[in-house]
Formats: sequence, structure tokens, C-alpha cells
Amino acid sequence: MADPSSYRPPPGSIPDLPGVYRFRDATGRVIYVGKAKSLRSRLNSYFADPFGLHQRTRQMVTTAASVDWITVGTEVEALQQEYTWIKEYDPRFNVRYRDDKSYPYLAVTLDEEFPRLQVMRGAKRKGVRYFGPYSHAWAIRETLDLLLRVFPARTCSKGVFKRAGQIGRPCLLGYIGKCSAPCVGSVTAVEHRQIVEDFVDFMAGKTDTLIRRLEREMMSASEELEFERAARLRDDLAALRRAMEKQTVVLGDGTDADVVAFAEDPLEAAVQVFHVRGGRVRGQRGWVVEKTEELTTGDLVHHFCSQVYGGEQGESDVPRELLVPAVPADVDALADWLSQHRGSRVTMRVPQRGDKKALLDTVARNAQEALTRHKLKRSADLTTRSQALEEIAEALDMDTAPLRIECYDISQIQGTDVVASMVVFEDGLARKSEYRRFIVKGATDDLSAISEVLRRRFARYLDARAETGELGDEMEIDPDRPGIDPHTGKPRRFAYPPQLVVVDGGEPQVRAAAAVLHDLGIDDIALCGLAKRLEEVWVPDDQFPVIMPRTSEGLYLLQRVRDEAHRFAITFHRQRRSKRMTASQLDGIPGLGEIRRKVLLRHFGSVKRLSAASVDEIASVQGVGKRTAEAIKAALGGDTTTTNGTEEGDGSDVSRDA
Repeated sequence: MADPSSYRPPPGSIPDLPGVYRFRDATGRVIYVGKAKSLRSRLNSYFADPFGLHQRTRQMVTTAASVDWITVGTEVEALQQEYTWIKEYDPRFNVRYRDDKSYPYLAVTLDEEFPRLQVMRGAKRKGVRYFGPYSHAWAIRETLDLLLRVFPARTCSKGVFKRAGQIGRPCLLGYIGKCSAPCVGSVTAVEHRQIVEDFVDFMAGKTDTLIRRLEREMMSASEELEFERAARLRDDLAALRRAMEKQTVVLGDGTDADVVAFAEDPLEAAVQVFHVRGGRVRGQRGWVVEKTEELTTGDLVHHFCSQVYGGEQGESDVPRELLVPAVPADVDALADWLSQHRGSRVTMRVPQRGDKKALLDTVARNAQEALTRHKLKRSADLTTRSQALEEIAEALDMDTAPLRIECYDISQIQGTDVVASMVVFEDGLARKSEYRRFIVKGATDDLSAISEVLRRRFARYLDARAETGELGDEMEIDPDRPGIDPHTGKPRRFAYPPQLVVVDGGEPQVRAAAAVLHDLGIDDIALCGLAKRLEEVWVPDDQFPVIMPRTSEGLYLLQRVRDEAHRFAITFHRQRRSKRMTASQLDGIPGLGEIRRKVLLRHFGSVKRLSAASVDEIASVQGVGKRTAEAIKAALGGDTTTTNGTEEGDGSDVSRDA
């Protein structure tokens, strides 16, 4: 492992200009490529204190043995050179948006005398109209099968087309009406081209005109008593509508755009792209990439655009518009570079409202589901789970694998609504029936909160253990199953001790948790903390953290446990905060319980509308009487005057003063 200072360029030798740089290992292989607006500023950041770097960046600079660079005139040139080098060297430490295949397009060969409809991959060529990309070739063939009865264009290869012309007999598609058989002269070249142009118009989104024309022809055939032709046109219309259902209009203005969204954690990011052409979703693609350094969402957008667009294998379909969750710092240069590839102006923006914002949210949900599936597929395998537990035991120097892991997280906003969560994983799987939530009232910060929660949890454990020891014979408690209630057969709350306690945080949180366990006299439970920033594993009384490999199954399991605790805690915190903000004014009103509060809020929609309602309007709600309605009005600051001009504050009718 190299010391970065051994190959650091001399001070002042790095130019303060835009450029592209390469890190090489001891064999001369390029392991990382990057671009910068200022080479001096960017490269100097790599030679700072290694422990302050992102884990993956630290691994890269210690693997490298040299660095070189070239300067360019503009950021656009730097983007182009960065793209070229990444494609040329395929560096191992760069974010990789890479597939094992190119994506298929539906292609129409308009440059031929008899244009052909076909599935096409690879580099695009002039004279061919492309629709897509699609996720799978079968999706194209399924669409074609529906449309060929309406647009019976040629789909056969040149060899088949030539052979049919020589023998004077069309192929099977010609006999069943899914090809107009131009090979044997059933239609002329002009008529066949018109069929193809109608197909292109339909795929481009010009569907209404075609459907109206077919409807007119169907009605005309029916009036002329040509019922067979009318029935055929009816079936054609049904086929067109089924094809349109498969390509639902999501943007009514006929937008050509790629909608890109990300879901990420500190180590990985899932990317989802919806290709919208003519307002319709033509295809969808997705990746899960490894984050090579500490990246913002804008950085991920930069890496995505600079690697996916401009290639030669089907990725060169640059749209007019890119809808992204955040714009990178070099958005202007990136848009100029994409515009050069497209040949016309490309815009990149973050939608704020309307249909485009709704579509971006949909893509973001798909990205989150993709990331979740990617992480959970590891837990589905027993061998993988066993490996993860063994790696954790080895990293933390435990005697046995931690079959029960408990993780704690704190959620608060400036000391208000402080709550904590406890999640339980047994044998590498979530045990949701064992989850617990804590309301923390005596804490002012995360450290005091984690101390209070652990003290409460393990004090309960010690009480349960003492009760088991004192009353074991009388209660006939099974010594092999001390956590099971002998009468109900159900687990006794907090009776099971974990083999490993994980806290969400670094050294301070671990120190606070260790102090609690020491005060309680518990020395047989392992403890660690997982810090979000660099995914470092901290253990008590160690000056430096444990660094687990990024590809470690044990690290993935600890991440899942930590993320689940965070999700559980923040969900509880939001529930309490929402309840406090919406219904706190209704607390403590005589005769108004939780059920009636919910009924009132559901009826009026908000506390503000409830406070504006009259006593009679409140009393008209089912289950709410006159006295309770008056109490509500008094609590919300309104007067208790009823609509008939009387006051009933004490239950009797009193004439109003003039």
C-alpha cells in the first residue's frame, strides 16, 4: 500500500486550469479518471489527511503510485476528455454505469426501397428511424405483433425478401395478413412506404388522427353494408388501442425527455431512467453503482450524463430535455457538451410542479425499490447471511457469531419530540415483532438519549433475569428458554439479551453506550457503532475504528440494521411531531377523547376550520354533544354563542344582553 505523499506532485507544479487527471497504480494501469475546473484545487484535496477522506477515496490514493494530468481550454473539453479516458481505460475506482448488453430499439429502415420494421441494437446509422430504447426485445416484438395487422409492413430480412420474390410466394405473415407482401407485388413500393409512414406517425405519437380516420372508414363500410371490412377495421382499432395502453401518455405536451432519479446510501446508488418520447414512456433502464467517493446527488447526475450519453452502443440517443433531482455544479458545461452530441440544444432542469414533477417522483420510487431489492437479495441466501455474521464476529473479535443483533437510533429536532428505536435482527433477518419504540423525556442530546434508552432496556433485561432466577422453580421456567413465558408460550418482553448491540453513530455514541453497560454490570454483550460518514465500525476503548471491506457481507448486514433503525426511529418521530402540531390544541378538553378528536379532524379537515365552526356545527358531528362543543369552542379561543342567539355556557338558556 503506497503512501500518497510519496508521489505527491511538488508544490506549485499543478496548474490552476481546467483539465483531466489520471491516477495509476504501480504497474502503470489507470485506476481513476477525473476532471476539474481547477486541477490544483482538486488534486491537492486527494493529498490531505487520509483519515479525512472517504473510505473508497482513501483506498484509491493508497493503491495509486502516480498521478498525471492534461490541461484543456474549457470545461466542455474536460468533459469530453474525461468521457474518452473512462471508455478507454475502464478505471476500477470510477462510478460505472455499465450494462452487460446494449438496449434494443425499434428501427424503421427508411433508406431502403421497401422499408423494414425490425429490432436493432448497437450503433445507429443514417436513414433509419429509431424508437426506444426498450428494456427487452420481447417488448418490441409484442408491440409489433399488435400493430402489424393495422400496418402490414415488411419485417423480413433481405435474404427472405429476395427468396420470396424469386419463387413468387410470400411468407406466412403475408398469408395471415400481417404483411402486405411487397416481395410478390401485392402492393407497390409507394403503397408500402405509405403504410410504413403511417406506422412511424403512430409511433411518434400522432395517434388521434389515425384513429379518427379508421373510425370514419369503419362507419362508411358499415353504411355500405361491407360488414366484413367494417369488422376488420373494428379489430384494427382494438389492436391500436391495446398498443396505446402499453405506451401510456405521461406528458401530454409530447415531451422528449429522459427522467433520471437516484436512491442512495453511503456506499451505493440505484439509478432509474424513464425514456419519454412523444409524451409516452418508451423504455426504462436501471443500474446499481458503487459510490467511489463522497458524492452529492448533483455529482451523481454529472457522472451519469458524462458516461451514459455520447456512446456508440445505443446510448447516443440524447433527449431534448433531462429531468433530474438536482443539477451538478457544471450544469452549463454539461448541457453544452450534451448539445454537441445531440446536434441541437439540450436543457437540464429540476421540475418543481405538475406532471413532470409527478413523473420524477414515480421514477424516484422505482429507484428506491431497486436499491432495496439489491440489498435484500443478499439476505435471501442462508450462506450469505452466515458469512455476514461470521465476518462481523471476526471483525469485532467475538467468540461466536451474533445471532441476535439489536440496533438503536435517536431521532429529534433540537431537543423536541426525542424518540428512539430498537430494531432486532435474528440470524441476519429482521424480527419486526421484537421492535420497540421509546419516548425520551429526560435527554437533551443524542448522547444522553442513547444512555437513557440503553439503561431502560437493559434494566428491564436485568429485572427479567432476576425474576427468572428467583421464581424459576415456582413458575416452572425452562432454563433453556428463559425468555419464554411458561403460561402463554410467548416471548417475555426484553428477556432475551442480544449478542451484539449496534448504535447509530461513532466514537462518542459508543463511549456513552459502553458506560451504561459498565454501570449495569453487563460485560457479556458486544458493542459497536456504525458511523454514517465513512461507514466506520467503532468499538469501545479503541482509538481507531475497524475498517471492514466495502464488499464485505458483514458490512452490508450492519448497514441494513442501522438503516432499519433509522427508518423506524424517524417514522415514529414524524408521527409524534405531526400529532403534536395538528391535535395538541384539542388535548385536555373535558369529554373529548382520542376517537372523538379523530372524528372532528376528519370532519372539518383541520384545527383551523374546527375553530371557525359554530357550536351548533360542532355539535352536529356524530358523538359530540352540546356541552362538548362549547368546551371545544372555549379551548380554541372562540365564543360559545349558538346560531339561535343564545349562550349555553352553563347549560341553561340566558337572554343575550342588548
